[in-house]
Amino acid sequence: QVTLVESGGGLVQAGGSLGLSCAASTTLFTITAMGWYRQAPGKQRELVATFTSGNIPTYTDSVKDRFTISGDVTKNTVYLQMNSLKPEDTAVYYCNADYLGINYWGKGTLVTVSS
Repeated sequence: QVTLVESGGGLVQAGGSLGLSCAASTTLFTITAMGWYRQAPGKQRELVATFTSGNIPTYTDSVKDRFTISGDVTKNTVYLQMNSLKPEDTAVYYCNADYLGINYWGKGTLVTVSS
């Protein structure tokens, strides 16, 4: 079993930046894929950015060139740096990990971007 704990959400003005962290309870070397999803009010949860096998970062089109996913294996932590934030980025952001074929989710952290 893996526990994922997100932090770093908050309120920011449009055009601003915010960084999210996701700490895993196990070494990242044992996790097949790990990344970030988000769910805006009234919308389905969607992929934001993730590391797939081979540690290749993948982004949804709407965040490319604005968001950067990174990881620190010494801290078992994955980060999401979000720049040039837009009101439409407002959502609860969830950390996700695929560990031994099972999908795990964090509890989420709220990001609110004001116009």
